[in-house]
Amino acid sequence: MTVLLDVRHVAKAFGGIKALSDVSFQVQAGEIFGLIGPNGAGKTTLFNALTGLYPVDAGEMRLDGARLDGAKPHQVLRLGLARTFQNIRLFAHMTALENVMVGRHARTRAGVLGALLRGAATRAEEAETRARARALLARVGIERHAARLALHLSYGDQRRLEIARALASEPKLLALDEPAAGMNLAERVALRELLLQLRADGLTLLFIEHDVKLVMDLCDRLAVLDYGVKIAEGTPDAVSRDPRVIAAYLGGDAA
Repeated sequence: MTVLLDVRHVAKAFGGIKALSDVSFQVQAGEIFGLIGPNGAGKTTLFNALTGLYPVDAGEMRLDGARLDGAKPHQVLRLGLARTFQNIRLFAHMTALENVMVGRHARTRAGVLGALLRGAATRAEEAETRARARALLARVGIERHAARLALHLSYGDQRRLEIARALASEPKLLALDEPAAGMNLAERVALRELLLQLRADGLTLLFIEHDVKLVMDLCDRLAVLDYGVKIAEGTPDAVSRDPRVIAAYLGGDAA
């Protein structure tokens, strides 16, 4: 298989606290890869480093051969890595359709001048963006809410909207930070089906999730972090039986 994401010896510290220490793993194109670990393990720090929010202190990260370390968030997005956040970050007073259209900006060409002049090319691009956004709302199952303000959507639909907005940038890799957080059982089942459909469409997924059952059911492979160090990597079955993973989640005595 082709390596899409290659993370090598990444380190990140905040003052004297080592959030990440020599973390390495690879994500293959077309797989669902999970990143798990107890609270404070460094998972979100790694996501923030991958997406240009934090500079790394050491190591390198490549997406499809292109360097991510040192890139700004908008550059990372253009390279093909889109993400969602643990705490939903939508434009609450914009409609669902408008939120997704905003996510398309990385693939549009009209600049400030084009927006002001509203030439034929700009109008055509805006129409294409609107159509693409509506199709993505349908893709995640919330097209009926296209005209509703984001703040009026249910929690589960807000999560789906955030995924649609990320998909609007046409990512090679979609990074999801706890996508099932706060969802009820029905919403989690629907999310599972959506993620499997996205993978079937050829999208590669990397996600953090505390719902261990969802992780074990969905992921092809996992990496486990504990205090910023990768302690295990492999298939869900192998990882779930690893004594270091059991100790990290349940404590040394339980292991």
